Amino acid sequence: MPQHGLMARLPPVLDTHDLPLAELCAARLDGELFAIDDGWAPLDEPDLPAFRAAVTALRAPRSLVIERMSAAWVHGAIVAPPPVAQFCVPLKARIAVIGDHRAQVREVRIDDDEIMRFGGVPCTTPVRTAFDLLRDPGLDDDDIVAAVASLAASHPRLAADVRDRFDAAPRIPHKATALVRLGRAGQSMRSGDSDAA
Repeated sequence: MPQHGLMARLPPVLDTHDLPLAELCAARLDGELFAIDDGWAPLDEPDLPAFRAAVTALRAPRSLVIERMSAAWVHGAIVAPPPVAQFCVPLKARIAVIGDHRAQVREVRIDDDEIMRFGGVPCTTPVRTAFDLLRDPGLDDDDIVAAVASLAASHPRLAADVRDRFDAAPRIPHKATALVRLGRAGQSMRSGDSDAA
């Protein structure tokens, strides 16, 4: 027993590095844990950004920055983690290719102030998350608009900050598409406000 009678605390999200798979499954069957993505968590674990970041980080073999739809989930803008976790690294970071079909990693230009940490797990800020989602041609327009509208509902300055970022970058790929999506997200928020009134 540790000194002073203190017990070691397990992390909020467990995997097979913490406990054997048989114990994790038994605890789930006993109603003590629930399975979430690649991990298990206590039933009473609060669904907070730090928890969602820890769940997403289980997919990364090293410290990568959570981005795009994965970051939207961490920030609470979508209800479930995407099937393929999305990560990025700064261009200056040299990484080996990750061969996991359930995780994407891309190299991007990103400043330190565009990254926040949840329990030590790096994740793009809401503004950077929205900026990346709006410009991503591979994602569904309606999914992006809903996620950005949800982010903006929780962060009142987000739409203005994202628009300022686009204004400051005259030549950026997919800018026209991004601005249309941003406008749709704003309309979605306004119609949601009027429906609630």
